[in-house]
Formats: sequence, structure tokens, C-alpha cells
Amino acid sequence: MDLSNLKPAKGSVKINKRLGRGQGSGWGGTSSKGHKGDKARSGHKTKRGFEGGQMPLQRRVPKYGFTNVNKVYFKSINLDVIQSLVENKKITVFDTEAFINNGLASKNEKIKILGRGELKSKVEVKAHAFSATAKAAIEAAGGKTETV
Repeated sequence: MDLSNLKPAKGSVKINKRLGRGQGSGWGGTSSKGHKGDKARSGHKTKRGFEGGQMPLQRRVPKYGFTNVNKVYFKSINLDVIQSLVENKKITVFDTEAFINNGLASKNEKIKILGRGELKSKVEVKAHAFSATAKAAIEAAGGKTETV
């Protein structure tokens, strides 16, 4: 074997159809594009969502609601989740970094502590907001709450 008789593997090289090169080629005339019309022209592209003139879906479906720019969204974390972290990971100080490290919130979220569950351990919790029941439960267990 030498370089003069190297060939690609059978079936690995595809020969492209050369369209529009006369009737003798078999791909002349309309070049497999049918007759006239927008789709036979070069550079044809339909608009995204175009349904052939039928009213498109994004215009058929009604608009509703609005987004209140002043609403503050909180990531809620309950007391039973905090208690399970105390038991499993032996954490006693909960700040935003502790919640982020344990996958309970992302770095841009505001955190609110809610009162579901029972807290048995003395913990220090720093969050953006507390419900009244959560604050009372944390302080009843001997812990501290701090609003960030």
C-alpha cells in the first residue's frame, strides 16, 4: 500500500446534487423547487410562527395578567428543614451563605423563614424576612433571629 492508491471508505463520501446545470443533468429546469412562488426564489425564509396566513397561535391565545414590578419574591424555608439540617449537618448558625451551600436558595434570592414544623435546637438564623410563628418558635427554643 502507498499514498497513490488511498481511497476513503465506501459510502463515507457523499456527492452533492448540482442543481440547475441544464436538462441533461436531470436536475435542471426548476432545480427540484417546483414551479415559481416564493419558495422557488433564493433567500426564502418564512417568519417564525407563520401559519400560512391563518391567525398564528401567539395571536389566537388571549393575553392575561400582569407583572407587578414592586412585588418582592422570597424563597421560603420552613423550620422543619432547618431542624433536619441541624440534626444531619450539625449547623447552628444559618445565614444566606449556609442556605446557599446546602442548596436551599440561590445567591440572588431573598429568604423568608416560615413556621411549618417544630424546632428543638437553639439556632441563630439570619434571613431577609420571618413569619411571626417562625420568629416566635426560634426564640422559644432559645435561638436568635436577625433580619438582614
